Amino acid sequence: QCQLSGLWRNELDSLMEISEVKDDGEFQGRYLTWVTLVGGCSRTSPLTGAQQQPSEGGWPTFAFTVRWDKFSNATTAFVGQCFVDTGGKETLTTMWMLREAVGSLQEDWKATR
Repeated sequence: QCQLSGLWRNELDSLMEISEVKDDGEFQGRYLTWVTLVGGCSRTSPLTGAQQQPSEGGWPTFAFTVRWDKFSNATTAFVGQCFVDTGGKETLTTMWMLREAVGSLQEDWKATR
């Protein structure tokens, strides 16, 4: 079974640390995006999420949000699933959506990536 708790690194070298997943599936952690390292000032941002408790032998689905702290007026939502290959390597696959604040309803079209 895949365990979400621990330290994860993505293909862009961003780091995510998930604390213990509670019995109800909720978890918290922090995210260090590579984007903040470009400017020479690394900052972690808080994340909070929930894991769907898998049935016996299942691989969990999960969702979490990251509130980009102090360097961006944006929030990102991630959804995904955890897999384990035949060698025991755990992999998280996700899709994300980032929302930035804009100044007016007319600018709404450019707020989401």
